[in-house]
Amino acid sequence: MRAVLISLMALTLSACASAERLGAANDVHALLVAIRDDDGATFDAHVDHEALKQELQTKLADRMAKNDKMKGLAALLGPSMMEFADQALIQPRTFKFVAEQYGYKPDTKIPNPVVIAQALKTLPDGRVCATKKKDGPCVLTFTKENGKWKLTSFDGDSSTLRLKL
Repeated sequence: MRAVLISLMALTLSACASAERLGAANDVHALLVAIRDDDGATFDAHVDHEALKQELQTKLADRMAKNDKMKGLAALLGPSMMEFADQALIQPRTFKFVAEQYGYKPDTKIPNPVVIAQALKTLPDGRVCATKKKDGPCVLTFTKENGKWKLTSFDGDSSTLRLKL
């Protein structure tokens, strides 16, 4: 009887995690469509700009801290550089380049939410992330904010974030 109860509890927890990933997958799908269609309004609705700016600022500061000549420049440009980064990098066109690096070409069909849900990994803190390969490291991380899953972290190769001016 105890084994049955434990099995039922495990199935319930698994179903909750699957339902959570499916909910996230719907918003991830909407974000992917917005990137493909260069739809700024929908993209912005599924992206936490402040979280991504903070992340970019931290990565930039870490990179510049390794170079003594760049430390002062980082401090001087910090806030204005992040505003530029938000406007120039955190937009559908830039993430289209990222998507292409991971195999999503303009003519590639975007998977439906059920397929996307299978590719999402639930993190211990309740966020979900997309990986390039099953059991691989997170590339994009999403956090549920006010009932909507938003992109809050880009953990992929930052060299794939390219400006097209």
